[in-house]
This record gives sequence, C-alpha cells and structure tokens, in this order.
Amino acid sequence: MRPAEFAPEDIIAAGEALQAASRNVTGFALRQKVGGGNPNRLKQVWDQHLARQSVIQAEPVAELPVEVAEEVAIVSKSLTERINQLATELNDKAVKAAERRVAEMVRATGEQREQAERELADAAAAVEDLESKLDAAEAEGVQLEKRLADLQVAHQAQAVELAQVRERLVAAEKAILAAAEQHACELERVTAALDAERQRHQAEVAELATVKAEAKMITQTLQEQRNQAAQEAERLAKIEAERDQARKDVGAAREDAAKLRGQVEALQAQAGDLTRALAERLTVAEASLQASGDKPAGKGRK
Repeated sequence: MRPAEFAPEDIIAAGEALQAASRNVTGFALRQKVGGGNPNRLKQVWDQHLARQSVIQAEPVAELPVEVAEEVAIVSKSLTERINQLATELNDKAVKAAERRVAEMVRATGEQREQAERELADAAAAVEDLESKLDAAEAEGVQLEKRLADLQVAHQAQAVELAQVRERLVAAEKAILAAAEQHACELERVTAALDAERQRHQAEVAELATVKAEAKMITQTLQEQRNQAAQEAERLAKIEAERDQARKDVGAAREDAAKLRGQVEALQAQAGDLTRALAERLTVAEASLQASGDKPAGKGRK
C-alpha cells in the first residue's frame, strides 16, 4: 500500500507546533503529528524549510551611537545570558520529555513485543498442531492407500471366488434337479404312507375323543369331590374353632372355680375359727355357771 502524501504547508505547520510545544522535530514526531507519511520525506521538507529561513539577505544598516551601542551590548549580553538560560531549561525539559517519551515507547514496545511473542507462540502452537494434523492426515492417507490396495487384491480374489461359486452353483442346480426328481418319487411313496397313517390317526382321534369324554366326566366327579372336601374342611375348621373356644371357656371356668374354691376354703377356715372361738366361749360360760351353782346358799347372803 502506497503511503499517504501530505502538503509541505501541513508538514511545516506540524514542525512549528512541535517547536511551540518544546519538542524535538524528528521524522517520527512529524509523522505522528500529521497522522502518517514517510518520516524521511517529512524530515526532509522540514529541513528545507529551516534552510530557507536561515538565508537572510544582508541589508545595509546605519551605525548606532556609542551610548546606544553600549546599552545594546549590555542588553544583548543580558538577553544572551537569559536566552542561554532559557535554552538550557528548555533543553533540560526537552531531554526529560524525550526520556519520558522514550520510556513510554520502550514500555509500549515491550508490551507490543510481549504481545507479538505471545501471538508468535500461539502461531507456533497452531503451526505445530497443523503439522501434527498434516502428519496424521498423511499417515491416514498412506493407510487408506494401503487399504485400497488390499481391497483391490481382495476384490480380485472375490471375483475369482465368485466365478468358482458360480460354477459350483451350476453343478448344485443340476444336483438339485436330480434330487427333486428323486424327491418327487419319494413324495408319492410318502403320500401313500401318509394316507394310511391319516386313516389310522382318525381312528385314534375318535378313540381319543371317547377317552376325553370319560376323562371329562372323571374330572367333573373329582371336582365335585374336591368341593365336598372343601366344604367338609370348612365344617371341620368351624368345629375346631368352636372346640378351641370351648376349651378356652372351660379353662376360664376352671380358673373361676379355682378362685371360688379358694374363697370357699377361706370362708370355711373363718367359719372354723369362729366355731372354735364360740365353743371356747361356751365352755368358759358353762364353767362359770357350774362354779356359781356349786357355792352354798348361805354364803351368798350376809
């Protein structure tokens, strides 16, 4: 792509703007200021401009008086010293600014270099991956070519085998025709034997029907007997349940009788105790009565 061309006036204006900003006028600075172009051409246009300004036509001037000349010399010396001081300060600022720009450019260049290195590493990895895939594709192509050759050899072998199979099929068809004729004869003989066997089978089927009818009757009888046995089992289960309940009732009655027996025995013991106590009291009373009856009558009065 051809670099853009810029008018000399734009280049000179950019250079003057750089000077006004106390920056060094270089080809790259001019390129950055105007927004493009060849740095060498831009610097060349600026140098030509400076050369044209340095050419000054000498014009005759009148000599100054001594007092004015001395005053001019003093002012010129002071102005020169001030200009030198300003030039030194501007140069120091320009150097520091240039150093800062250089540092920024170095940092930016370092970042760009790191980015380029990362991109280069990614590109190298991509290239390596592509090379691996290419190697794999080439290997697969070799395997496919080998497989194609093997398939061609196998196809030829199959073609030969197919021709042999066709020959065997022709021979087999002839053998099948001969076997079919023999099978037809055998089929006629077997058909006759089957007719006789069918008649015998029909007789057996009739007999089997009779047997099935008898078996059905026996089955019905067995079913009735099973139903009766089931009813009898239910009746026996009911009787056993009633018997178990009666046993439980008898057990409960026995327990109640035992309890009543215990109560009766306790009452009998209490009655015996009362009887003995009453007998003892009666004996004591009789003894007292006898003792009182045996005493003399006179002794009873005073």
